[in-house]
Amino acid sequence: MDPDALLKVRAEFDTVMRREARPDTSDARVERAGPVVRQIAPGPGGNTVLWSDLDERTADAVIAEQVAFFRELADRGEVPSAEFEWKLYGHDRPADLGDRLRAAGFVAEPAETLLVGRVADLAALPVEPPEGITLRVVTDEAGVDLMMQAHRHAFGADRPRIKDLMLNLLRDEPDTIEAVVAMAGDTPVSAARMEMRPGSPFAGLWGGGTVPEWRGHGIYRLLVAHRARVAAERGIRYLQVDASEDSRPILQRLGFDVLGVTVPWVWEG
Repeated sequence: MDPDALLKVRAEFDTVMRREARPDTSDARVERAGPVVRQIAPGPGGNTVLWSDLDERTADAVIAEQVAFFRELADRGEVPSAEFEWKLYGHDRPADLGDRLRAAGFVAEPAETLLVGRVADLAALPVEPPEGITLRVVTDEAGVDLMMQAHRHAFGADRPRIKDLMLNLLRDEPDTIEAVVAMAGDTPVSAARMEMRPGSPFAGLWGGGTVPEWRGHGIYRLLVAHRARVAAERGIRYLQVDASEDSRPILQRLGFDVLGVTVPWVWEG
């Protein structure tokens, strides 16, 4: 996409996925609190500031307000802890918002590149499963367990929040999730999911980690193409990824464009 088109897509992303965001799960809520849109979730890791409209005069006070808000929720027992994430994008104002978050006690996680791709183009990618690989669509807890096994070997850590999220969505909103596991025989070697909110032109791609011995065989590309084809059937126009430095070049070769950089800043409570 040319620069003007990308700016229009970014503006649409900010509106749909941030200012007018819908909750991740049925037991979470999203609310507007003055210049901030935030999600409150009962499980660990779901509390997030999704969007803000701040300037040099208001930023520090609003940051303090959000810290106090989540502390109060934790004190009342509505959330397990006061920890929350401030999802900062490179074009957010003021320009030094990251520095202000650091000064307030937030800790930055690794920066990610915000990428977007046209579903129509990605769904047309010519891909075939590598020899010995089959895809299993996740529809139940057994499939979620296979996903978690693949993630554990790919990323070197358990991801209990992802398991809880998957089980919640499969139970309450199965049409909003497409998860798939790449199997080498009976062994899960890669897994990924796509989250789709009703009526949104964007779907988010997550996961995609592949166990070391199966990297470089085209499995990541296969999982992207699979999810793109599902998105095309749903009439979704764009796929969005918060890409690590490992996945960014692969996705750009597949046709994704850069919308910017995002940094999760975490208040640990």
